[in-house]
Amino acid sequence: MSSPASGWLLAAGELPLSQPHLLGIVNCTPDSFSDGGRWRDATHAIDGALEMIESGASGVDVGGESTRPGATRIDAQVQIDRVLPVIEGIRSASDAIITIDTTLAAVAEAALDAGADAINDVAAGEEDDCMFDLAARRGCGLILMHRHCPPDQDQFSTNYERPPMEGDVVSQVIQWLEQRAGQAEAAGIARGAICIDPGLGFGKSVVQNWALIEASALLVASGRPVLAAASRKSFIGAVAGGRPPHELDEASAQVTATQYASGIRLFRVHAPWVHRGALEQLGASIAESSPRGC
Repeated sequence: MSSPASGWLLAAGELPLSQPHLLGIVNCTPDSFSDGGRWRDATHAIDGALEMIESGASGVDVGGESTRPGATRIDAQVQIDRVLPVIEGIRSASDAIITIDTTLAAVAEAALDAGADAINDVAAGEEDDCMFDLAARRGCGLILMHRHCPPDQDQFSTNYERPPMEGDVVSQVIQWLEQRAGQAEAAGIARGAICIDPGLGFGKSVVQNWALIEASALLVASGRPVLAAASRKSFIGAVAGGRPPHELDEASAQVTATQYASGIRLFRVHAPWVHRGALEQLGASIAESSPRGC
């Protein structure tokens, strides 16, 4: 086991992980599970992103393809058309962190050209062989997420009658992420630029998701930056009275607090102001500055 990561290398410099960082979710899609259609045009998306940053988020995660279970896949050009005006608008108004949520290198490169600092790849480089080479060449941050199956073959966690993964889900996820991270390093990506994400809700049952949350400290012990992305997911609703996603911010923030106590410092969330409140109750000082200029 290693010491927790002290920082995350991004295109603009190193983001210190001595404090927690919140990344607000900006879905530039009509079909996301929680807020599909909310950012119906670039102006609304930019305004929403800047509001998240003003409320205490260190940055935002922008995506042009829904990754909800059953979602239709979107080609690169459509994703680019959706996210580029938003990223350009955010960057012109703020130095906050911007990550691009995509599995396609063409989309990622366009986003980096527009000012993004990191790539959030929920396929961990398995959908596009060019992704690792791109991240190495651009010197940007890279999030590698575990998923048991792609979104169009997935179900909501509450719909699985049998566990989709057999055996010890924690050890399988950790081993798989370390394997992918090792391949990323072999492709020339700096170790400190690679952040891992256990992929809560992606091909896991309710019980398996909670097992991964309980094992957060083991992920931190890898010595890599860890991203927690539990916000509003169905496995939280399963223990919160079956409430719909938009009513799960308080419950999601309690998960954030739990994972913070286990050492995680990066959180992808829908309502940063709610999560900020939960963390501040623990005495955490929420980081708001970006690494730009370090």
